[in-house]
Amino acid sequence: MVAHGRKSGAQGATARRRRPDRLTDLDDLLGFADGRAATSSQPLCEFPGCSEPGEHRAPKDRSLGSYYRFCLEHVRAYNKAWNYYAGMDADEIERHVRTSTIWDRPTWRMGSVSQGGPHRLDPESFHDPMGIFAAAREAEHRHAQEAASPFGRDSKENRALRELELAWPITRTELRARYKVLVKRHHPDANNGAKDAEERFKRVSEAYHVLLAVVSD
Repeated sequence: MVAHGRKSGAQGATARRRRPDRLTDLDDLLGFADGRAATSSQPLCEFPGCSEPGEHRAPKDRSLGSYYRFCLEHVRAYNKAWNYYAGMDADEIERHVRTSTIWDRPTWRMGSVSQGGPHRLDPESFHDPMGIFAAAREAEHRHAQEAASPFGRDSKENRALRELELAWPITRTELRARYKVLVKRHHPDANNGAKDAEERFKRVSEAYHVLLAVVSD
């Protein structure tokens, strides 16, 4: 009789520990889970009838402010059935996807901030220790000058203008004045015979003679 009693007790404990069949309908799961409460310091799985530890959290709604506690098996079932976009129409879903991909920050249509508009970015207002904006403005200015010259962009005349740091049109007087400045600056004797200074001196002299042939007063 004692053995029979022990066997019956073991069967009862097994029955109590047995998990219920998995619910595949999310509404049924939510309806049962809302009424569950933890009975110990370790939260129980909120799946109806499950006595496993509720070690995994699952959001109750899109606000992500409150969570259910499930065991591994039932959190997987819940996550598989849960639809974040339930109750939202197509426009709401698209709007949410757009804001989520830019971290909910405001955006503007491309081209809506015109170059001449009140929101134009002024490079002068930036701290530019590396000279990035200055170099960009210089390149833009140089391209505009080259486009205004009568010579081809990669012509020897335009290369000579760049070498002497001049912009077309120029006069013979301006050319000579610039040449004197650069010759004095890059003369080998003024740079202790440095090789790079000697090379620059040669390029300056060549550029001067190229432009001298096409410049008139």
